Amino acid sequence: MRNTVKLTKHILDRFHTHVRDVRGLSAHTVRAYMSDLEALAGYLGEDELSAARAKQWLANERRGGLAASSISRKMASVRTFARWAHARGLIEEDIASHLRNPKAEKRLPRVLSEEHVSVLLDQARREVDRRDPMSLRNYAIVEVLYGTGIRVAELVDLTLEHVRDDGRAYLVRGKGDKERVVPTHPGCRQAVEDWMSHGRPFVATAQSGDYLFLGARGGRLATKIVRQMLHQLCARAGVPDISPHALRHSMATHMVSGGADVRIVQELLGHAALMTTQRYTHVDANRLYGALAQAHPRA
Repeated sequence: MRNTVKLTKHILDRFHTHVRDVRGLSAHTVRAYMSDLEALAGYLGEDELSAARAKQWLANERRGGLAASSISRKMASVRTFARWAHARGLIEEDIASHLRNPKAEKRLPRVLSEEHVSVLLDQARREVDRRDPMSLRNYAIVEVLYGTGIRVAELVDLTLEHVRDDGRAYLVRGKGDKERVVPTHPGCRQAVEDWMSHGRPFVATAQSGDYLFLGARGGRLATKIVRQMLHQLCARAGVPDISPHALRHSMATHMVSGGADVRIVQELLGHAALMTTQRYTHVDANRLYGALAQAHPRA
């Protein structure tokens, strides 16, 4: 029984075509699958993929410090490929059945305080220079990430057609290719309008397409560039170093702390399960302590 398969370029190209064109998965999911499988192929070298070698690779990635959530995503990539290969007779056994997800880590999301977010936004605003398109872009990006709570992958996928109602909302395509409409606030809208009027036209090229945010050379903006920009901005602002996802967590936490209905926050963030959003009701410990001290008859 053949229970191994070589991850050749030809095989990976066939799988790429399947998940992109046949299954119609989102561009973000396809990129994640292919990135994981290419990394796995590099790890295997001349060896073939088997259940044992997949487990070794995942264990090696975990020892490298990856979170359980990242390991689960890589495992999903291997599972999807293995089931595809089994269905096409490339392997006689579905090796995905031998893989088990790591136990999920129950960690509260890291957030910035409202004061630190204000400092960060003020720093980005002070750095705006009409002669520097990237400064306009960077300020607009930070305003959008915190103002809407969208994921960084969703942000770089935004196109001009996704800007709705004169900039008052965005049509966002999230996980599972699900669409949702996310409103913006006036400060966010103004920052994006400035980028579109005084920044984007000066970096856009014939190859730019209709992406809302562009790289310095006019190409599609990469998520790693957004992360690098935010890390550097945090350092200059003197606030705790965070990722773009932490701005999403911060926005959700601040909305819940401000009295927003958790189901509204769920819809804004694009969470499939309410339980995911309910994490934010546990983040602001000081607020809970204060409420207990004020309202509990034994406090």
